[in-house]
Amino acid sequence: MSAVYLAIPLCCLAAALVIGLFGRRIGRRGAHCIAIAAVAAAFALSLLVYADVRSSGAAGGVFHTVYIWGVSGGVPMRVGFMIDALSATMMVVVTFVSLMVHIYTIGYMAGDPGYQRFFCYIALFTFAMLMLVMSDNFLQLFFGWEAVGLVSYLLIGFWYERDSAVAANLKAFLVNRVGDFGFLLGIAAVLLLFGSLDYAAVFAGAERVSEQTVSTPFGEWKWMTLVCLLLFVGAMGKSAQVPLHVWLPDSMEGPTPISALIHAATMVTAGIFVVARMSPLFEFSEAALSAVLVIGATTALFMGLVGLVQNDIKRVVAYSTLSQLGYMSVALGASAYHVAIFHLGTHAFFKALLFLAAGSVIIAMHHEQDMRRMGGLRTMLPVTYITCAVGALALSGIPPFAGFFSKDAIIIAVSHSDLPGATYAYAAVLLGVFVTAFYSFRMLFMTFHGKIRVAPELRRELRDPPGVVTWPLVALAVPSLLAGMVFFGPVMDGSFFGEAVHIAPEHGAAAALDAQRHGRSGVLLILAAILHGFVTAPFWLAVAGIAAAWYCYCEAPQLPARIASACAPLHALLRHKYGFDALYQKLFAEGSRALGGFLFRRVDAGLVDGFLVNGAARLVGRGAKTLRAVQTGLTYHYAFAMIIGLFALVTYFVWR
Repeated sequence: MSAVYLAIPLCCLAAALVIGLFGRRIGRRGAHCIAIAAVAAAFALSLLVYADVRSSGAAGGVFHTVYIWGVSGGVPMRVGFMIDALSATMMVVVTFVSLMVHIYTIGYMAGDPGYQRFFCYIALFTFAMLMLVMSDNFLQLFFGWEAVGLVSYLLIGFWYERDSAVAANLKAFLVNRVGDFGFLLGIAAVLLLFGSLDYAAVFAGAERVSEQTVSTPFGEWKWMTLVCLLLFVGAMGKSAQVPLHVWLPDSMEGPTPISALIHAATMVTAGIFVVARMSPLFEFSEAALSAVLVIGATTALFMGLVGLVQNDIKRVVAYSTLSQLGYMSVALGASAYHVAIFHLGTHAFFKALLFLAAGSVIIAMHHEQDMRRMGGLRTMLPVTYITCAVGALALSGIPPFAGFFSKDAIIIAVSHSDLPGATYAYAAVLLGVFVTAFYSFRMLFMTFHGKIRVAPELRRELRDPPGVVTWPLVALAVPSLLAGMVFFGPVMDGSFFGEAVHIAPEHGAAAALDAQRHGRSGVLLILAAILHGFVTAPFWLAVAGIAAAWYCYCEAPQLPARIASACAPLHALLRHKYGFDALYQKLFAEGSRALGGFLFRRVDAGLVDGFLVNGAARLVGRGAKTLRAVQTGLTYHYAFAMIIGLFALVTYFVWR
């Protein structure tokens, strides 16, 4: 299987290189054929690897070294793969969603002058993500981590002639640099503590260093807590957790296909994957787990609330992504790592579906994205409407759709956690269910129901886009419905991931889920979960959210404006996204410019140029001018100077 492991990422890299170097020669058709064939091959091989891992049941995973490209201080720098249930699952999810996005791109980007360049970028993006999830050491992980960030920068600013796109990709780059700095410090701390960057060596030595401490300005800390928090800072940047979340909504400036790829299965899930991969380390730090839990809960609730006031159809889905990433972080903090990855997988399907459905609407509406100018589109865009409804139901957690199984598992896990902040987290994710259902169906009702608000000249042209756009929607709708039922049992009983992630019964998550469904398996387990779901608080909160959205946007469409007027301060707070963007703009952007201006005027121009450089030059000039006045070239001047000197010398000796 070694050749297969290597072939999976190299297929995507080769496609990116061929398209990037020879894009003009091979043309548009050649570009998309090469890219789609490469990603389809990667997907097929990933399925083969996944089946092999599931059938072999290798407890610790398979480690495969490709080559060692350097040694520093006795530490080998390797390119290698760790193939276990976790990485195999991520490989399948990444390549499947990427394949759907590649196919969809043919229709969405038709006519764009950067067509070949776009296919080059998304193939390279898939390669970078595969290198990240397949890595068996921190150095390769960091390579994939940074490569994903680089390509996302290029894709968010793909339409670089737009000032807003340039600002968005710069914002994403700078915010992620903050997270990546913490991530790099965490990797450096791992090397310091363990003397190795290989996962196997680090995980094996975790217990040995778990009680070691370090002195900090804030007191004595466990090394493990410091390492985990630094690694999580990196995850906060990539997975857009508060307060490093501000870049993700602005990434909507890129084309819709890349919005689906970034938000569904690749870049933003990298942080969740890394924390799950590092579960053997996080389990030795209750403080780090508590921080993950509280930050995730805050992101889940408060970013969902911002989604309630968005009118751009893509931004609604973007804030939904922020909220769902918060749910995944809550599961990680509750030590339910397997549940976090379960939700990551189901979310990848229905979130990609919602983004691509939004793109389908945008194509039909001639690139109009404001939902206030839509309405009543369900009869004109039937395929888009049905698939978007499937995505909204899955996102809202309605049984038997995929989101129901994974989101309910998260809520159960956090309800049994005894970590500091668990009560707050439970309340946040429970209230978040209502919020999620409301904004999901607000989007559906504003776009597809109610009064038609489309310009009359556009109505005659409204129809579903071609099959190259709608077939990926149908393909993603299937796992959005079925994935939860298929994987629920194996994930919950711990057999799906095996030892790939740490499952800690002492934190309550796994034990509670097993006890609740003791004695059931297969179809009975799924039916029991669905029937139980109909009588739980999350289900009725979701139903209440859907009903409230229907009443506000179908029955009484004037009501939202009245509520916004009555709650003007709260509405303004949500519209301004709690002021994070304004604060960062004032504090960091304008503050940096003001600091730079001060340093230029006072230090660079005043001290360095004015005193050190120009001051020294002036001093030398004045000295030279004085010396030139003495050197007249007249003999009697020199004779007079000699007499004065002789007189001073005689006076000195006489005085002594």
